[in-house]
Amino acid sequence: MSDTGQAPALWRQLQAGATALAAIRAGTSGTAAIEAVPILLRPGVQALVYAALRELGRAEALRQRLAPRKPPPAADALLCLALALGWREDGPYEAHTLVNQAVEAAKRTEATHAQASFINACLRRFLRERAALVAQTDADPVAQWNHPRWWIARLQREAPQQWQQILQANNRQAPMTLRVNVRRNSVADYLAQLQAAGITARRNGAYGLTLAAPLPVSQIPGFAEGRVSVQDAAAQLAAPLLLQGQEDRAGLRVLDACAAPGGKTAHLLELADAQVTALDVDPARCRRIEETLQRLGLQARVLAADAGQPAAWWDGQPFDAILLDAPCTASGIVRRHPDVRWLRRESDVAQLAAQQERLLRTLWPLLKPGGRLLYCTCSVFRSEGAEQIQAFLAHNKEARLLPSPGHLCPTLAPEGDAVTDNQLSDHDGFYYALLEKGAG
Repeated sequence: MSDTGQAPALWRQLQAGATALAAIRAGTSGTAAIEAVPILLRPGVQALVYAALRELGRAEALRQRLAPRKPPPAADALLCLALALGWREDGPYEAHTLVNQAVEAAKRTEATHAQASFINACLRRFLRERAALVAQTDADPVAQWNHPRWWIARLQREAPQQWQQILQANNRQAPMTLRVNVRRNSVADYLAQLQAAGITARRNGAYGLTLAAPLPVSQIPGFAEGRVSVQDAAAQLAAPLLLQGQEDRAGLRVLDACAAPGGKTAHLLELADAQVTALDVDPARCRRIEETLQRLGLQARVLAADAGQPAAWWDGQPFDAILLDAPCTASGIVRRHPDVRWLRRESDVAQLAAQQERLLRTLWPLLKPGGRLLYCTCSVFRSEGAEQIQAFLAHNKEARLLPSPGHLCPTLAPEGDAVTDNQLSDHDGFYYALLEKGAG
């Protein structure tokens, strides 16, 4: 950023954005790739890269037609970044400015300096032949939907009536939704406080408020004081589902088995005076849980431990309730993390489903008879949701499925015997199954 306080030049943002995109393509998470960007460039680069990730399928198809022989990774990342941002005539940047700045970024970057003329030629040709080149890619489903081919095919099989709606939702930017801490203020009172501060929001579920426009948390009234947290509306269903009818029960023992970063742990404690044990296998992520609880003025037993190895952390006393927010493909939060679609491989689905099955099988004996286990994933794939629970019920006759939301897909209402969802809500894709343990 210049000394005059002006925004960084577009070529600098493209330079940093291409580096981040190349890292993501090499397997780095979007979060880590953006954190590596210099802090003054970070907000603009994140917006630029996330926008490009939502158009990457189209960009790669266009690059294939402009340059069938794939260029080196750094040059390919910069070229695809520019194409992703510029292929639409109503894109975020004026076309010739974007091309000039992309070429400038190439010239000023050691890894792409030798390909600057090549990048210039490709982008100039694209400007001349834009309509024809775009039309040539329209028949490619990866270009049309900006998801991997296997992902599209899987949704077509599993959700034949909704797959287009799900993919369209994934390509939209997620809204910012807050969860009101009802220990500190009511939802209605906090909504009035936002309105008094000139912040437009609407109700979203029992505890949520979705902002008309996202804000830095530093600008959200009462955030630092723990009056509110940021949490998607679908994720806000977990705590009330697990606790329903037991909010006032004294001494309730609850396990949050995969708790980081602590949003659901905190919500449990906001709704009930429970004894909560929160686990995460990563000590650094456990610190995030503790920081979340500290901000909200809440306490839990936070342990860096593997939920799948209870001999290392369990005291032998069964739990009244268990929340298993299991590791998954994150296929339901693509609009919030657009890198996920490009990082996942089809083989990951079966591997993660096996891990989910092991966690369910391992944690079920830790639950009291009459207790409840809430299984959830932020996934839209049935093998991580309905199929997982169907198999579990078939092998555990003492388990009973209670009314649950089931698969919550973006833009879709729950199906079957489901908890009624707010039809006006805007939420990520999730799966929820509430299980009750019988006498055996």
